[in-house]
Amino acid sequence: QVQLQESGPGLVKPSQMLSLTCTVSGGSIRTSYYVWSWIRQPPGKGLEWLGAINYDGMTFYSRSLKSRTSISRDTSKNQFSLQLSSVTPEDTAMYYCARADLQKATNWGTDLNPDEYDYWGQGTQVTVSS
Repeated sequence: QVQLQESGPGLVKPSQMLSLTCTVSGGSIRTSYYVWSWIRQPPGKGLEWLGAINYDGMTFYSRSLKSRTSISRDTSKNQFSLQLSSVTPEDTAMYYCARADLQKATNWGTDLNPDEYDYWGQGTQVTVSS
């Protein structure tokens, strides 16, 4: 059973950087052919895909957030991380990490279909406020 767990600060000040880590257990982030995404849901809004890193370490980013987003991984800890710079209150959201199987999923990116993700973290609330 694969489990994902998000961690990071729940409160970030405007203009600062938001940093979150997803720790994966029960499976390696290097296993073919999975992609590991960061997804968020602002209050009262739908899911928004931020970006992903695949089994081979290749990264993918939302076009609208690409200039502010960086995703990396630490294979020794079986973790992948999100950094979002220059945050504003509009970045306040529940942040999730999730896994999709590239052999099955077709809409795992910008037009994500949440049903195509087989494992999700429980989510972590991040509030941007001074």
